[in-house]
Amino acid sequence: MAPIPPLRIDVLTLFPEMFQGVLGSSILKRAAEPITYPGKQANPDNSGDISGDHSGDISGGGGVRPPIVSYHITNIRDYADNKHQKVDQPSFGGGPGMVIQCQPIWDSVQAVQAMDDRPTTRILLTPQGVPLTQPLVEELANLPRLLMIAGHYEGIDERVIEKLAPIREISVGDYVLSGGELPAMTLIDAIVRLLPGALGHQDSAHHDSFSPGTKRLLDHPHYTRPRTWEGMDAPAVLLSGNHAKIEAWREAEALKRTQQRRPDLIDKTPPPA
Repeated sequence: MAPIPPLRIDVLTLFPEMFQGVLGSSILKRAAEPITYPGKQANPDNSGDISGDHSGDISGGGGVRPPIVSYHITNIRDYADNKHQKVDQPSFGGGPGMVIQCQPIWDSVQAVQAMDDRPTTRILLTPQGVPLTQPLVEELANLPRLLMIAGHYEGIDERVIEKLAPIREISVGDYVLSGGELPAMTLIDAIVRLLPGALGHQDSAHHDSFSPGTKRLLDHPHYTRPRTWEGMDAPAVLLSGNHAKIEAWREAEALKRTQQRRPDLIDKTPPPA
């Protein structure tokens, strides 16, 4: 079986330096690097998953998990058609703020998209987009290549957005930020942690809040050592060793927490099969 190339994520931005710390740290950094496991054998299809129950376990035989994602950050200013690399102009009709022009957006998208021949899903981070949800993240995580455009200032000339169709317009919430860079980082983090081999355990993301393992509800409370802290005990059932009771407790607590904090999710939960 031919090796599966890592998910390619391109980001077009006016501020590429903003991404260095985020993409160069923690899970996002490790996902873009090969990792040698003394204890497991890497799958031959290069999928990033590690054989066994724990994809991040380091006990046993040996193997290498290749990079499962690659990041490519492009400065939109590099495609400006003027020596000052100016990419914005005042809005037609007046009003505050500046608007990013069509030409640098269009030219940068065409140039970057030509760097890889895999099918590309274009994404514009904008408060006017569809809300970002876990099912949407799961959908995007299964695609071969993503090209994200992080707008800035008052926005982007609508004509280039129309010409770039099909393009997914995505919002991270009903509020406005200074630009699309932070939403792009948020989307990247949400996607990468779903890739096989990104987390220490292959089932970790499956049981997060809003995920299939929690039936799209909120996750249950978590506890760890010490057993007693500041006079507060961890629930005794979690220390019982009775896995059936532990699972029942977790499901009940997840439902209770969802009813208290996000009752709107209850109505969206699919009925039992």
